[in-house]
Amino acid sequence: MIGAITSGPIGDLLGRKGAMRVATGACVAGWLTIYFAQGVVALDVGRFATGYGMGVFSYVVPVFIAEIAPKNLRGALTTLNQFMICTAVSISFIIGNVLSWRTLALTALVPCVILTFGLFFIPESPRWLAKERRQKEFEMALRKLRGEDVDVSQEAAEIQDFVTTLEQLPKPKVTDLFQRMYLRSVIIGVGLMVCQQFGGINSICFYVANIFESAGFSVFVGTISYAIIQVVVTGIGGLLMDKAGRKPLLLVSASGLVLGCTLDAIAFYLRENKLAIQAAPLLTVAGVLVYIGSFSIGMGPVPWVVMSEIFPINIKGLAGSMATLTNWFGAWACSYTFNFLMAWSSYGTFLIYAVVNAMAIGFVVLIVPETKGKSLEQIQAAING
Repeated sequence: MIGAITSGPIGDLLGRKGAMRVATGACVAGWLTIYFAQGVVALDVGRFATGYGMGVFSYVVPVFIAEIAPKNLRGALTTLNQFMICTAVSISFIIGNVLSWRTLALTALVPCVILTFGLFFIPESPRWLAKERRQKEFEMALRKLRGEDVDVSQEAAEIQDFVTTLEQLPKPKVTDLFQRMYLRSVIIGVGLMVCQQFGGINSICFYVANIFESAGFSVFVGTISYAIIQVVVTGIGGLLMDKAGRKPLLLVSASGLVLGCTLDAIAFYLRENKLAIQAAPLLTVAGVLVYIGSFSIGMGPVPWVVMSEIFPINIKGLAGSMATLTNWFGAWACSYTFNFLMAWSSYGTFLIYAVVNAMAIGFVVLIVPETKGKSLEQIQAAING
C-alpha cells in the first residue's frame, strides 16, 4: 500500500523507467535480505521491501505499457502484464515444491536482473517526455516505438495538443480528484479495483490449498489445475481484449464469478449439513476453477487496462496511486478477514462474495465505458469532457 501511494509521484518525477528502477532496487534489496535472514526481523524487512517494490510496479507497469502501445494493441499488451504475473505465480507454485525458501528467494532475483539491464535498451514513455517538454527525446522515443519508416507526425501532434491543453490547468492536488472534471474517471478506476478485490479473489488465491483440504479434495491436483487454468484463460483474455472489448469481458467475467461463488456456497452448505457428502468436494473444486477461470478472463486484467487508459496525464500519478492503493487495501482486507468469515459461516462467506460480484455487474453496465480502439486522448476527453 505504501508502494501504491508513492508510485504515482515517483512515476511523475523520475519517469516510468525511473519508477521501475526504484521498484527493482527495492525488490533486489528485499530478496537478498530474505535470503541472508537469520531471524524474524530480517524476514519482515525483506517482505516489506519486496511489497513496496510490487506496489510501485503494479501501477507503473500497466501505465507505461498503455502509454507506449498503439491503440489497436493496447489492451492485449497491457493484459500481457497480467498474463506474465499469472505465469510467474504458477511457476512459483511448481518450483516451490522442490526448492528451499532461500533458494526460491534467489530465483526471484533473475527477473530483477533482466529488467535492470533491459531498461537501458527501451525508450521512456513519449507521453511523459512530452509532459516534461523534452521535445527531442519525445520524438525519438515515438519513432523508436513505431519504427523508423512509420509517419508519427499525426500521433505526435495529438499527444502534444493534449499535453498543451493540460498544462494550462493548475497543478492538481488530491482534492482536485473529486472535482466534477475528473470525478467520473476516478469513480471508474477506483470502482473497478473495489469490484476486483472485494469479490474475494485474494481470499481464494491465498487460501486455495486450505479450501481444497477442507473440502476433502487433493491439494496437489487442485492447485496445479488452478495454476494451469489461470495461465491459459488469462492468455485467452489477452487475445480477446482488443477484439471483444473491455466491457463484454468484464460482464462475462463477473457473471462467472457469481456462478463460481454460488457453487462453493452450495458445496460448503452441503458439507456442513452432511448432505451429498460425495458430491461436495467435486462441487467445491468446480466452483473454485470456474471462479479463477472467470476472474482471469476479465476481472483480473481489465481493471488494470482501464485504469491505465482513463486518467489524463496531469492527474495520472495521483489518481493511479489512489486506484492502486484501493486495490492493495482490498487485497489485505479480504485475505485478513477470510478466516474469520469462514469460522462464522463457510457457505455464508461465498454468498457474500457472490453478492459483491453481482453488484459489480451493475457497476460495469451503468458506469464503465468501452475504451477499445480509441487513443488515450480520445478516451480521456470523452470521460472527462
